[in-house]
Amino acid sequence: MNLIRTLFLSLLALAMQGSAHAAAPLSDAVSQVYYAKLKDLFLYFHQNPELSTMEHQTSARLADELASLGYTVHRNVGGTGIVALLENGEGPLVMFRADMDGLPVEEKSGLAYASRAKQIDPNGNEVFVMHACGHDVHITSLVGTAQIMAERRDEWQGTLMLIGQPAEERVMGAAAMRADNIWDRFGQPDYAMAFHVTSAMPTGMLGASVDSPYSGADTVDIYITGVGAHGASPHRGVDPIVLGSQIVMGLQTVVSRTLPPRRPGVITVGAFHSGTKHNIISDAAHLQLTVRSESASDRTLLLDGIRRVAENMGRVAGLPEELLPRVVVSNESVPPTLNDKALTERIMALWNGHFGEGVLFSGERLGMGAEDFPIFTVDPYIPSLYFAVGGTPPEDFVTEQSGGAPVPSHHSPLFKVEPDASVTLGVEASVSALLELMGQ
Repeated sequence: MNLIRTLFLSLLALAMQGSAHAAAPLSDAVSQVYYAKLKDLFLYFHQNPELSTMEHQTSARLADELASLGYTVHRNVGGTGIVALLENGEGPLVMFRADMDGLPVEEKSGLAYASRAKQIDPNGNEVFVMHACGHDVHITSLVGTAQIMAERRDEWQGTLMLIGQPAEERVMGAAAMRADNIWDRFGQPDYAMAFHVTSAMPTGMLGASVDSPYSGADTVDIYITGVGAHGASPHRGVDPIVLGSQIVMGLQTVVSRTLPPRRPGVITVGAFHSGTKHNIISDAAHLQLTVRSESASDRTLLLDGIRRVAENMGRVAGLPEELLPRVVVSNESVPPTLNDKALTERIMALWNGHFGEGVLFSGERLGMGAEDFPIFTVDPYIPSLYFAVGGTPPEDFVTEQSGGAPVPSHHSPLFKVEPDASVTLGVEASVSALLELMGQ
């Protein structure tokens, strides 16, 4: 009996010792890291934003933070980009990306810590700079994810690749990092993830879908050549403003009469430039368009439709073939962001179990915003998940619905998110997903 009692007490002591050394619950660990480090780090990033391709201080600070946590950090990848690696035995290579750049916007949010930063833009103009799209939340959360993953090495195996990406706002950064042979140099990931904080969703909620969270986008220019004349003698010329107006109106039928009714698409003419004086018919016009689509086939339909309308309206105006309007698609195009169905369903199930049913936002996707994240994942194909983290306190939506101040949109001078809830949820969602994919 004494032997059995002694054995029982020994086993109990070992169990208690193991419990004392067990990791704290993930939510507690995230909260501790946030108030010890991330809260101040967010303020630094928010107050010191930098423009696309010019994120030198941001990149340096992010790289230093990751290096201090034991990651092997590679700087200046594709410009100001960062690749940080933490190797932890045999297992999958999983990439998590955060974008770093701000926007040329003067912050008018009224926040005590509002940005007053200025920078010389690529055109030589001094402009205000603001994190008007929440990238400060992304990079702050990346540091928090890095720290907790480093502290919990005993819970996972493989290699974690963290990416600080420049120039997302100009959809240039991912392409620049790919052009710098990121996969050849550091390994092609088995999985890829990223998130975006959103002011359109309440704090405490996550958004994920098995289809396309972001649309493909093309930047298109239409150059119109007319025949100049006196405004009092329009019959002597070919008016590019009238022709351009006909093209603008003709483009409104491309989506409605080219795409099937249940497939979304957008063609927006954002700028129309022509003319110099009241009584002069110009000899040229320039239209600037953004085009949004959800698949490669729909993209082709829309771009072909734009060319068809522009060229044939030129023929209607009587222009010779050599002077027909010219349609140019820029190299800033990005494909749709397409989540991998199996991966997304797996992580959504994990989050429902980890955070509780109801954490996933079920609201309707209303816009067709675009992202350059799929430049990393489309060719070659990498199973990926791009998700959303709520950034606006629920009571702000109640205020809006009752006639009060509207919730500011992204890219607005009034844009703001609640950093405590956004960063902590972003870190916890990221770490829980990574542990699911890399757990022993």
